[in-house]
Amino acid sequence: MMTDIEIADQAKMQPITEIAAKIGLSEDEIEQYGKYKAKITLPVTVHPDKKHKLVLVTSINPTPAGEGKSTVLVGLGDAMNQLGHQTIIAMREPSMGPVFGIKGGATGGGYSQVVPMEDINLHFTGDLHALTSANNTLAALVDNYIMRDNQLGLDPRRIIWKRVEDVNDRVLRNVVTGLGGIMQGVPRQTGFDITAASEMMAILCLSTNLMDLKRRVGKIVVGYTYDKQPVTVAQLHFEDAITILLKDAIKPNLVQTLDHTPTIIHGGPFANIAHGCNSVLATKTALQLADYTVTESGFGADLGAEKFMDIKRRVLGKNPDAVVIVATVRALEYNGGAELADLKEKHLPELKKGMANLNRHIKNMQRYGVPLVVAINHFVTDTDAEVQMIADNCRQLGVNVVTADAWAKGGAGTQDLAREVVSLTEQKSDFHELYSLDASPAEKVETVATKIYGAQDVEFSRKAQRQLKQFADLGWDKLPVCIAKTQYSFTDDQTQLGAPSDFTFHIREFVPKLGAGFIVALAGNMMTMPGLSKVPAAVNMTIDKDGKITGLF
Repeated sequence: MMTDIEIADQAKMQPITEIAAKIGLSEDEIEQYGKYKAKITLPVTVHPDKKHKLVLVTSINPTPAGEGKSTVLVGLGDAMNQLGHQTIIAMREPSMGPVFGIKGGATGGGYSQVVPMEDINLHFTGDLHALTSANNTLAALVDNYIMRDNQLGLDPRRIIWKRVEDVNDRVLRNVVTGLGGIMQGVPRQTGFDITAASEMMAILCLSTNLMDLKRRVGKIVVGYTYDKQPVTVAQLHFEDAITILLKDAIKPNLVQTLDHTPTIIHGGPFANIAHGCNSVLATKTALQLADYTVTESGFGADLGAEKFMDIKRRVLGKNPDAVVIVATVRALEYNGGAELADLKEKHLPELKKGMANLNRHIKNMQRYGVPLVVAINHFVTDTDAEVQMIADNCRQLGVNVVTADAWAKGGAGTQDLAREVVSLTEQKSDFHELYSLDASPAEKVETVATKIYGAQDVEFSRKAQRQLKQFADLGWDKLPVCIAKTQYSFTDDQTQLGAPSDFTFHIREFVPKLGAGFIVALAGNMMTMPGLSKVPAAVNMTIDKDGKITGLF
């Protein structure tokens, strides 16, 4: 059996100009990055004759057993095109942190992949590097401002803007800068975040055009003065310089699947510590050019899908027409208590218990009033009895179940799901928001925690309580909330699998991200700079004298 990268190496890719032509883009409307990658010149011409349908693919909570959400997403897009429904896939860009860490690549798998796989998983078109440079240029400008005249009285102890890197590096979580004497700057304690979790990434993904990006950059709060007043980038007059560094990164990237389905990959915020959705511009561009846009949100529906509905959708101005929740027999059995090493065996009691995790995700998505389907990502070890148990369970909740074999068969193994999705998009949707922006940040957090996570109540630390009062005084209390929590559990404790109920959810602090347009609520011990695992994926990667890579995924 070939690995994902071996399958990708055998791909017969079409020139990116041909992929662009499929969706009505001429050579003058793309900027080529080699033969198989391009950036799309904005704005694109809207095709009013298209259906402009939007499908959101999400999943249950991730487990070491694997869910294959991106694999199903790619297979679904391929299948819809095979059935004659013009479709564009819109995905997030991989971060090199997880690629070289525990996760590996992030472009689907098997015969349901986006290519060129190595390029996309590594430097791609340089978007993450541009974001890193923009972020750190701002940090350098702020430190220089403090060292020089500091007319606004920025307090070095209250600088909240951090530097970033596109790596998993735990030793950078807490650092001291400016040591070495007066010419090295003002010493202060700070830290690094990973680029994918930065406000700069969120701004790129939520901007509607270049001038909107500049406006958002200007609203970034970098810190507070000695008398505790916020200071923004616009007050420091740095917004144009930072925007210049992002003038190309804001353009969506066009690539293709193994089956030559046009795919727009742009922006890659994590869903556990950021908002977890690809860029508004990528999704909007796909909607303007195609009948169907199939997109994803990161991690489980409690994170990425909730943030799509309550954060991204408000900027996008478009509700999903259908939702797909991806699950696997193996992951549900793991949620029910089965041991990872034994998942090739049949575990019906554990599967029945683990179904509670899927059921909560179903009920959570039903709260938004969008038609949905459950896709079982098929493994060769799945038995008919296990699949039937999931189907019977879901139909009791009024939801259909379709088995998808995207990894082994690509679009051909996902056509039943495609037919169901097309049917769902024709149904009447009764979308309603989870919370009103007029609610306070505390009320918004409590709504998400109790209605989506299943918590009984929320406990705010003393620091968080002080921040809530400060944000209200500053007029920052009408923004959405972006909750940063573990992806493995509905709780803030990653060991609590399944569907825990009646627990207390803990918020330790808030971070204002006015440029992004939301308030981040940090739950439990969630870190904004991940660390590497005991045996990182990097250990198993090789490259030969011809530049051929193995072990990437």
